[in-house]
This record gives sequence, C-alpha cells and structure tokens, in this order.
Amino acid sequence: MSRHSQETVGVRYTGWAALDRDPQEDSVEFDCPRCGQHGFKSARRDRNEYHFTDGFLQDMQGEMSACRKCRTTLHIAPIVLVHDQHERRRFAAVFATDLTPIPN
Repeated sequence: MSRHSQETVGVRYTGWAALDRDPQEDSVEFDCPRCGQHGFKSARRDRNEYHFTDGFLQDMQGEMSACRKCRTTLHIAPIVLVHDQHERRRFAAVFATDLTPIPN
C-alpha cells in the first residue's frame, strides 16, 4: 500500500440488497474520505475469498482505487458484503458519520 493513500470502507451488495443491479455487474461502492465523492469499481475477488469478521462478511485485504473527482489514491478496506435490506440498515448504522443520541 502506498504511504500516500487514504483508507475508506467499501460495500459490495449481494443477494436482496442488489436487486436493482445487473447480475453481470459486481462492483464495490465507496465514498472518498477527502472530498466525499461516491465512487465504484469492479470487484476483483470472488465472494468465496471473503472472511467473516465483526458480524459482516469482509475482505480485510481490500483493493486499491482512485477518486475520480480529486484524484486521491484510495485503499478500500474493509470491503463489506451486504446481503439483504436488514444488513444494509445495520451497515449504515455502524458506519454512520453523524451519531445522534437515542433517548431512553
């Protein structure tokens, strides 16, 4: 990994979470930590190469990409497989940037 790259979380939708996607297109989605631009790239690993970690199926090795807006080199890790809508909501809650307190 380059010492100039920034790390970001990638998402790879599978199963019910990818219903609106072409089955031939298997991509990783991410947001640039520098400028906030949403990006995607083709996934290069098979799904059976992912390992179960922290309640999500993840690829801890990650992949390299570049932001198309600010041209920053990105290390996308971990890449999280999200299978259904319940996992999609749970993923959004775990990786939310703005935390709002919930009254008891």
